[in-house]
Amino acid sequence: MIRDIQDSILRLKKEKDIAILAHSYQSPDILEIADYKGDSYQLSVIAQTLSCSTVVMCGVRFMAETLKMLSPEKKVILPVATATCPMAEQISPERVLAFKKDNPEYKVVAYINTTAELKAVCDVCVTSSSALKIVSNMKEKNILFIPDKNLGTYIKEQLPEKNIIVWDGCCPIHNAVTVSDCIKAKKLHPNATILMHPELPKEVLAYGDVIGSTSAIINYALAHDDECIIGTEKSIADYLSLVKPEGKFYQLSKKLMCHDMRITTIMDVYKAMLGTGGEEIILEDQLRLAAKNPIEAMIQLGG
Repeated sequence: MIRDIQDSILRLKKEKDIAILAHSYQSPDILEIADYKGDSYQLSVIAQTLSCSTVVMCGVRFMAETLKMLSPEKKVILPVATATCPMAEQISPERVLAFKKDNPEYKVVAYINTTAELKAVCDVCVTSSSALKIVSNMKEKNILFIPDKNLGTYIKEQLPEKNIIVWDGCCPIHNAVTVSDCIKAKKLHPNATILMHPELPKEVLAYGDVIGSTSAIINYALAHDDECIIGTEKSIADYLSLVKPEGKFYQLSKKLMCHDMRITTIMDVYKAMLGTGGEEIILEDQLRLAAKNPIEAMIQLGG
């Protein structure tokens, strides 16, 4: 059944001039039919090079919005309209504008997991894979990093020469992991290397052997023969087990399951291809252009 749906999607891609982009957290059956897969930064760069007329973004809303910002001439479809990111909506644009008014010497760095409205009042966007490089490359010393306090704190510790302020946002999935989860996982798999995403809390990251983005975790796990405890969304451990069946990959915590990333099914993608499902992303020009500025700064500083 799934193979039949996948074959239909592959046929529709050719007939309708559609490209499918999928975040690494998507299910294996979606990743198998995607033209491009990776983290938010990788997909943002790829989006600018596409010649197709329509893009189906398998992920969450802020990712589809980013594609539309970079490729306004394309039709961008989000297969499930309710797929969002809780962290993306934790900080209001009004709060940032008030801070900038009182602290004009600061540059605002926004994790890409933010709404278009919030990006529009920020200076630079980053992803987990590019944050360290981008903040390091910025000439400014004073930086407000939003919304993820965990990623922001990690960057702050890596760059003590910068004056970085973090606020109170976080990924509720990663932030739920505790030291007890780490101790339990290490006890169960004492010889395993612990790979962690920097969205995890500071006290949890202290147990990590390798800290990096989703793509960095995947690349390490595929390139090494270690047993690996995967400290990010469960789909990454599932994906690694699929592509490297001889490997041993364990989930750091059962809490690491994102409903929003998992809500999209292969049938949702199929309906989006047919034009009977999903939502076309529409951004008015004033918002799109304002929100595009920090994305372009991200690509320039992270290139």
